Amino acid sequence: MTSPSVTTPKPRTGEPAVSLARASVPALSTPAHDVGLLLLRVVLGLTMAGHGAQKLFGWFGGGGISGTGQFFTASGYPAGDAMAVLAGLTETLGGLGLALGLLTPLAGAALVGTMINAIAVHGAGSFFAPQGIEYELLLTAGAAALALTGPGRYAVDRFLPVLRGHRLAHGALAVALGVVTASVLLLVRN
Repeated sequence: MTSPSVTTPKPRTGEPAVSLARASVPALSTPAHDVGLLLLRVVLGLTMAGHGAQKLFGWFGGGGISGTGQFFTASGYPAGDAMAVLAGLTETLGGLGLALGLLTPLAGAALVGTMINAIAVHGAGSFFAPQGIEYELLLTAGAAALALTGPGRYAVDRFLPVLRGHRLAHGALAVALGVVTASVLLLVRN
């Protein structure tokens, strides 16, 4: 005798027989899902790439390496100019990687690490602007979400065998790497 929870339900009269597994599992990727991920990747990625360009080249009203380096030194980081280059490259390359959907878990993790440092430097005086961390926290969460979910179908990662079938483990390991790296940088900060 089998229990009712183990038996498979029989279709009602007139209904087509559908596999229970197929009927109860939603599609993992729909066109709407993929377009939504594309929109999030492009907006978040290009925003962060723009921030990186401010640091590296002084574009968009940024301080360039020298001005950003002075900010890093004043914020307690050793070798301010080197930190400016590191942050600028991380934001630019991580942002472009997200926008393209290229090495998405690592690109998202790079931005998570950078934004953890931005939140630490900015401080948690309040949540809302102009003194709050809401903007930085939103960028951090968006980057982590993309690292965990993957880029969707409309991404360069679809052509890379290792990342074609995105796995949660890839994203979780990458985010953990971003958090650890950010923590190490915060430890060297005065």
